[in-house]
Amino acid sequence: MLKTYTYPEYAYRQSEEQRTGTLKRHPVVVIGAGPIGLTQALDLAYRGVPAVILDDNNTVSVGSRAVCYAKRPLEIWDRLGLGEEFAAKGVQWKVGKVFFRDELAYTFDLLPEDDHKMPAMINYQQYHLEERLVKACDESPLVDLRWKHKVLAIEQADDFATLTVETPDGIFKMEAQWVIAADGANSDTRRMIGADFTGQFFQDRFLIADVVMKADFPTERWFWFDPPFHRGQSVLLHKQCDNVWRIDFQLGWDADPQEEKKPEKVIPRIQAMLGKDVAFELEWVSVYQFACRRIDQFRHGRVIFTGDAAHQVSPFGARGANTGIQDCDNLSWKLKAVLDGAAPLALLDTYHEERAYAADDNIGHSTRSTDFITPKSRTSLRLRNAVLELARTQAFARPLVNSGRLSTPTPYLKSSLNTPDSEAFAGKMRPGTNCADAPIQRDGRPAWLLNQLGRGFVLLSFGPAQPVTVGGFTAEVLEVGKDIIDTKGVLTQRYDGQPGTVYLIRPDQHVAARWRRFDAAQVQAAMRRALKLQ
Repeated sequence: MLKTYTYPEYAYRQSEEQRTGTLKRHPVVVIGAGPIGLTQALDLAYRGVPAVILDDNNTVSVGSRAVCYAKRPLEIWDRLGLGEEFAAKGVQWKVGKVFFRDELAYTFDLLPEDDHKMPAMINYQQYHLEERLVKACDESPLVDLRWKHKVLAIEQADDFATLTVETPDGIFKMEAQWVIAADGANSDTRRMIGADFTGQFFQDRFLIADVVMKADFPTERWFWFDPPFHRGQSVLLHKQCDNVWRIDFQLGWDADPQEEKKPEKVIPRIQAMLGKDVAFELEWVSVYQFACRRIDQFRHGRVIFTGDAAHQVSPFGARGANTGIQDCDNLSWKLKAVLDGAAPLALLDTYHEERAYAADDNIGHSTRSTDFITPKSRTSLRLRNAVLELARTQAFARPLVNSGRLSTPTPYLKSSLNTPDSEAFAGKMRPGTNCADAPIQRDGRPAWLLNQLGRGFVLLSFGPAQPVTVGGFTAEVLEVGKDIIDTKGVLTQRYDGQPGTVYLIRPDQHVAARWRRFDAAQVQAAMRRALKLQ
């Protein structure tokens, strides 16, 4: 039990197919009601696809888990109507400080530019986040969230899967055109399917101590290398909601997890850090190890893997849940197109192409962070300490300091869905990149660009253009200066919006193509490419 939070208990309900003994085939069944599974179902519902969520528990995640959520996942949740609420309730921050021994090495800013709707980061305990996502699922007529439903087996046919499910009322079977496995790092689904999960385990152990205290530390990320209160190791400090502070202590390879969790071991560590006069209470204590690894294929027949069921990274850099939410964003529109018969299975296979690429990028960042935080040799330690010494006074050394590169989206620059540029553009909005937000005006009222994107394909134009239809998709025109007003010039600057410029934006708010003038045939070809119709 936690001092600051009471866990809800959700009611088990017998489904109609259980009561009647009817074998029903659902478009999508999601396994796992964590942040990824809940977001996946809500995103599918946003696109008009009904989804059933099965979870073998009947509450939100227990203990201290994910806490940091980055700007891109917040933008995705904002598309689902939840981003503003999360940003308001979470602890917003963008400044990080790195200390070496007893001195400040340097300070960084995750979002140095203005004019973004969502903050760089929020800290928001996972149980709060999940509880709100559960409420949103309960409010959606297209989401059927079923607690105390444990999947025992999955049998696959060419065009559907059969799930054997255990409930308090016994065992029954249900069918799904598609199964999405969002059941976490220890995924039972992965084991049932026999999917390979390979990568690197790290031996170092870390202690999470969530403490309740009223402290005057700023809402920043503080990371210490070799501090005087924890010599030879590292420490991380974050503020959460409810006056709860997350402290991570590196323990080393030989630490005994059971021994290190005892209050008589934990409390002196915290007192050494905060001072004996600072009053606090322990909220949660655990010891963890971690791995950097991923599944061989994100789709195995009719079963698709997301989140920690598909990939794992170290906690440094807040890449776990943030990466999983972006999996959902990538998958939903593609699955909708395939279910509707508007795109071939080849489009669904680009989920693996793009998100495995992102997972490998995140694993690379995560592995490098871990190697810097926990040097494996005396030479590596000397090199790291030299970098930290130089970072105090030399700007060139600061990018080399790696206390966890904070989560940023991986652009799909090499995706087969992109249409390459044929002319020169300035800025970052290359094909495969998620769209940058910008303040605008629409219908005489202040608004944000991203809130105009995300339903279907959009032609963001800086001059006259016409809607283009391919199959069941129509790319509607959003003309700057006509449909929306670039009130501060930020939109034009970020998109290098010279007169006549046109961007084709995917349903997941990623750039598919861009040109310096509108050409319906070119747009049609780019849409066909983005849908794998050619």
